[in-house]
Parts: sequence; structure tokens; C-alpha cells
Amino acid sequence: MLSRAANAAIILAAVSSFALAQDGTYGVTVPVTASFGVMDTHRLQQSDPSRRAATYGFRVTASPTLRFGRHWFVYASLQERLTPYFYYDAYYPDHDFDFDLLQAFLGYSLRSGKTALVFKAGELSTAFGAFPLRYDDMQNPLNDQPLAYNTQLPLTARQLPCGTRDVLHQSYGYVWNFCGGPSGWVDGSVPATQYALPGVQIELSSGRFDARAQLADGSPANPLGWVSPRSYAQWAAGGGYTIRQGFRAGMSGFRGPYLSPGLRGALPSGSSPRSFPAGGLGFDSQWARGRFSLNAEWQRFWFAEPGFQVSPSLTAGYGELKAVLTPRVYLACRAGWLSPGEIVDHAGIRADHFAPGLRNLETGAGIWLNRRQLVKISYSWLHMQGDAGHDYDVLGLQLVTSFTPLNRAFR
Repeated sequence: MLSRAANAAIILAAVSSFALAQDGTYGVTVPVTASFGVMDTHRLQQSDPSRRAATYGFRVTASPTLRFGRHWFVYASLQERLTPYFYYDAYYPDHDFDFDLLQAFLGYSLRSGKTALVFKAGELSTAFGAFPLRYDDMQNPLNDQPLAYNTQLPLTARQLPCGTRDVLHQSYGYVWNFCGGPSGWVDGSVPATQYALPGVQIELSSGRFDARAQLADGSPANPLGWVSPRSYAQWAAGGGYTIRQGFRAGMSGFRGPYLSPGLRGALPSGSSPRSFPAGGLGFDSQWARGRFSLNAEWQRFWFAEPGFQVSPSLTAGYGELKAVLTPRVYLACRAGWLSPGEIVDHAGIRADHFAPGLRNLETGAGIWLNRRQLVKISYSWLHMQGDAGHDYDVLGLQLVTSFTPLNRAFR
């Protein structure tokens, strides 16, 4: 299995790294980002109208790095949060503690002139997409995330729909299909995860060019941990070119099985999860000049399902603009969409869209209290096709603090 191979690679490389470290410097640094947030939204009242429309939460992210000599290093990113904290948490109003492993890997780096090469093995963020690199609250100028990274679709990797009518009866967030998998409500799949996948990765940057290639155990649409039943190896890759200083264009993609291994017995005779892959293709760009910066992504996803002539697919994207007014104050705005596509089952039953389209606009401002403390306030409008209300809008405020309790170098 890929995960076992990656785990073995980490252990063996770690042992060898200590031997190599005798000839170089080594050290440890542990940057921490701590955030406290409050929000006001009717999302909290979706399941129980008697609840208050306001709540609070917090998030702490620690990202320790251990360096052994000039080449070897270990990196991790660990997250603990009290939910609801993110805007998408507000659909689940009960307070709860969630721990997430964002990354944890062993790395080996080489550099020659303007060319750098990095190898990684362990729990990795997906190589697909651009936003996961800005998941930290200090890097994200707003409080919410783009729709493709936080929307639970009316699809799931744990259950099989019986046909078009079955898919149309589902809703965003919760899914209950009847043609395979565990019974009852299960969470919908998110198109592209922001959390860790077991795998190995190689990264190259040379001059204006950068590239990455990843072999992972688990799909960005169905991430699995080390102790989960195994999926199948699949690839993700990306790269970009800096056209001129401050302007980069890139693209990325992934493809591989995404259905949970427990569905093998429910699949058509002679097939396996390998027969029904998920895939994604994305384009991204980053631009900055003076006081202004822009980030944008366009993505297309598809999910092969047994029993369908035309399986579910969707397109999504966003554009994000940031304007620095003073050294302490900035304004930001992000507009995005998610558009589900056509489906046709083997009985010929067709639907133009397997779910309502989504549109999102978030505007906000940030105020630096000092170089380590940032206050962010934003208002997010979320519109679902066929719904004219404002029950999904969110007003939120975050106080973000960064500090480094441990930063020590040795020789």
C-alpha cells in the first residue's frame, strides 16, 4: 500500500538524516497562529429555529519545523478548533472540539543556483489548487473560503445513488442514498480538500518556472487517514510560470478512484472503485502591483458514478481582490460561484443540474493592531439558485495573533 511505503520512507529517511546532520546546522522553530472568532448568521438556526443567531469559536494552528543539516527537515501543521469557527461550520451549531492534521512530512531539499528541488513523504496537502497554500488566517485576507474548498455536495463517496431522482432528492451537506453503502445520513463530499492526504511529492522551481507532482492514497474529494481502510493510489500535479514580477499563472489537476473501499460489493460485476474515478482541472493566477493584489481560480470537477450515462460534474471559481489603504488597514473582496452540471442515468432520466447553483460574495476589511495581531471583519452573501432569502449570509469578526514560542538553531 502507498501509505505503508510512505510511512516506511519517513522512518528510514529520518534515521539517515540524523547521521547526515553531523556535517550541517540544525534547529527547531514552532510558529503558532491563534484566532478567536464571532459570527452572526441564520445558518445556526437551520436545524433548530429556537437557537440564537450568534456564536463564537477559536482556532489554534501550530507549524513546527525540525531541520537536520542542510538538506533534511521535518514539517507539520496541526490545527485545533472550537466549532463553529469557520463560516461553513455554522450549519452545525453545537460547540465541539475538532483536531485536524493539515500536514506532517519528512522533506529533503537540494539547491543549485536558481534551481531548487524538494522531496516530501508523509501527510501532505493536495497538489491540486492554489487556495490551500493560503489556509492560514494570517494569509487569508477574509474569513471565509472559496466554495470549491468548503461546500459539501449532494454527493458522497460512501453511498451510491440509484439514479437521477435519487441525486435530486439530496441537499448540500447531508446525503442519504439507497443503492449501496451504509444506511442513514452521511456527509457530502467536498470537491477539493484542505486537509492531509498520505503520499509522496516532488517539487521543482527554476527561475520563473515551478512544478509539483504528487502520488497520494486518497482523493482530494475523499481524503483518508493512515488508519482508514485503504483507497487506491492516484496522482495530482501542478505548476506555474511567473510571467513578470508580481504576475504568475498556473494550472493543476488530479485523477483517480474516490469511492470508499467499502462500496466494492455494491459496484457492477467486474468493476472496482478504479472503474469510477474522480478528476479535477484548474487554472489559477496571482497578480500584485503597488497597493493591489489579485488571486483567482477556475476549476472543473467530475465524479464517475455507476448507473449513469452522464455522471455528475461541476465548475467553480472565484476572484479575490485586496487593496492596502494604509500600512495598517486593507480592504478585500472575493466573488465566487459553484455550478453543478447535467446528469443522465442509464434509464435515460435527465436533469440539467444535479443541484442548485451557488453564488458567493464576501467583502471585508483588516486592521493590523501591531505586526503580530490582525482584526478581520467580513460579510458573506451566499445565494442558492431558487432561494431569494438571506438565511445563509454571515457577519463575522476574527482576532488573529501570531507568535513563535520556540525558535532555536544549533550547530
